[in-house]
Amino acid sequence: MEVRRRFPPFSSSSASSAGTIRPPRAAPLSSGGRIQASDALPIPIRHTNLLFSLLFICSIFFLMRRWRDKVRESIPLHVVDLSELISIVSVVASLIYLLSFFGIAFVQSVVSSHEDEVDDFTPDGRMAPTPAPSCDLAAPVLAGREDEDIIAAVVSGKTPSYSLESVIGDCRRAAEIRREAIRRISGKGLDGLPLEGFDYGSILGQCCEMPVGFVQLPVGIAGPLKLDGRDYYVPMATTEGCLVASTNRGCKAIFESGGAASVVLRDAMTRSPVVRFLTATRAAELKFFVEEPSNFDTISVVFNRSSRFARLQSVQCALAGRNLYMRFSCSTGDAMGMNMVSKGVQNVLDYLQNDFPDMDVISLSGNFCSDKKPAAVNWIEGRGKSLVCEAVIKEEVVKKVLKTSVSALVEVNTIKNLAGSAIAGALGGFNAHASNIVSAIFIATGQDPAQNVESSQCITMMEAVNDGKDLHISVTMPSIEVGTVGGGTQLASQSACLNLLGVKGANTESPGANARLLATIVAGSVLAGELSLMSALAAGQLVKSHMKYNRSCRDITKVAST
Repeated sequence: MEVRRRFPPFSSSSASSAGTIRPPRAAPLSSGGRIQASDALPIPIRHTNLLFSLLFICSIFFLMRRWRDKVRESIPLHVVDLSELISIVSVVASLIYLLSFFGIAFVQSVVSSHEDEVDDFTPDGRMAPTPAPSCDLAAPVLAGREDEDIIAAVVSGKTPSYSLESVIGDCRRAAEIRREAIRRISGKGLDGLPLEGFDYGSILGQCCEMPVGFVQLPVGIAGPLKLDGRDYYVPMATTEGCLVASTNRGCKAIFESGGAASVVLRDAMTRSPVVRFLTATRAAELKFFVEEPSNFDTISVVFNRSSRFARLQSVQCALAGRNLYMRFSCSTGDAMGMNMVSKGVQNVLDYLQNDFPDMDVISLSGNFCSDKKPAAVNWIEGRGKSLVCEAVIKEEVVKKVLKTSVSALVEVNTIKNLAGSAIAGALGGFNAHASNIVSAIFIATGQDPAQNVESSQCITMMEAVNDGKDLHISVTMPSIEVGTVGGGTQLASQSACLNLLGVKGANTESPGANARLLATIVAGSVLAGELSLMSALAAGQLVKSHMKYNRSCRDITKVAST
C-alpha cells in the first residue's frame, strides 16, 4: 500500500511556531497519486458535490425544454447547436462524477482506470482479482531463447530474477530457471523442494513473488465438530504430531455432549492512520471534528465509496502530543478486508485534507489498528470477528473420552490458564494452545498466517455446573481475522478446504456470512483443542501422548540415503 505524505502550506506564523522554516511542497494527488472524482475541482468536496448536482439538474432541465420545442416545431432531435452540445457534455460529466463519488464500481473504473479492485466480486460471487501481469504476454522478450542462455543472464545480473515471468511469458518455466540460477549462485540445491504440480500463474501478482517451488504440508481432518446444530470436518495443516488427534478427541467429547454453541459479538476490520499537526491543539481540533456525530454520516459516505462491501462503523481517536491516531472500524463482507479498509481510510484522509490542509499524513498505518502484533486494543475492542463459543460436557463423557474429572479440569484451568498467564503478564494469552489450532486452520484455508498473532488471543473458562457433575467450557476470542475471498483462499488446495467447510467464496445472499461462519468454526475448533489438551494435562498424559504421536519411527539414516 502506497503511503502518502502531506505537508502544510508555508506561512511565517507556522514557521515560527515550529521553530524551523520548511519550504512549501505541492500536495500530491489523492489516493497516492491516482486521480479520483473528488479531485475534479480544487475546492472542498461538499462544494464540488453541490456544484455537479446543480450542473446535472440545470443541464437536464435545459435539454428537456429544448427537445420539447424541437418536437413542437418538427426539428430533428439529432441536430444540435453549441448550447445543446455543452449541456450534453455537462450531463455526462456530472453524471460520471456523481455516480463515481457514491461508489458505483464500473463508473469508478472509468474515472480512474487503474483503481485497485481487489475487494470487488463478480455477480456469481467469485472475487475479481487485482489486475496482474500475465504469463501469456503478447511478445515476451526472452521466450525464444534457450534456458541456458537465460540462466546465464540471471546469474550475471543482466536479467533480474523478478522479471522472468514477464520476459519469458511462462510462469512454470520462469520458476524452473530461477531455481537453477539460485543453485548456481549459492552452490546449494533445492532438490527436496517440489516444482511440478503447482499452478504458478495463480499466484502471479497476488500471492508470492519470485517462486522456485512450493512447500508440502500435510492436512489432517478433525471432526465431526458439532457447532450450532451442524457438523463440520475441520481441515488442519500442521507438522506437529498429536495436534489433529487431540483436537479430534475434543470434537468427539463435544459431539457426544450435544454440541457447542457460538455467538458473533462483532464484525469489524480496523485500520489506524497517524497524522501530525504543528500543535497538539490543532490535532485535538481534528479529533473533535471526527468524533462529532453530525460529521460521521459525511465521513461514512466518503469511506464507503471505496467498495460496495465496505461500511464504516466507527472511528476511535487517540492523541499523543501533536500526533493523532484514528482507528477506523468497518465491515468488509466476506473478505478479510485489510485492502478494503485501507482504501476507505485513504478516501477519508483526502476528504479531511480539504478542511485541514495543515495535516501531515505520517503513515496510513499507525499501529493503533493493530495488525500482526499483540495489542491490548484488539483484546479489549476487538478486530475482525469477535466471538464466544461454549459447550457443556457431560460427566460421563469427561470420564470416558477425556479420561479425567470435572474438578481436575476446573482446577488446572484456574491455576494454569488464568493465574499462570497472569503471572507471565500475558496479553490475551489466557489459554492452553489456541494458536496451535488457529495456525493450522489458517494455513489450510488460505488465511494470512501472520495474523495468528492477534487471532489467537483467547481466554478459556471452565466451571462445574449441574451440581458439579458437568463441565461448562467456553472460549472468548475478540479478534479472529479471516476471509473466504482474496489472497490465498483462491488457491486450489486452500479453496478445497474452504469448500469442505461450506464457506468457499463470497456469500451472495448475505455478504459476510461465509467469513463469520469460518470464524465460528475456528473458535469451535479452539474449544475442542483446549478441552483435549487440558484433559491431558489434568490426567498427566501429555508426555505419553506426544511420545506416541510426535516421534518418528522411521530410520533417519535410511531416509537421508534415498
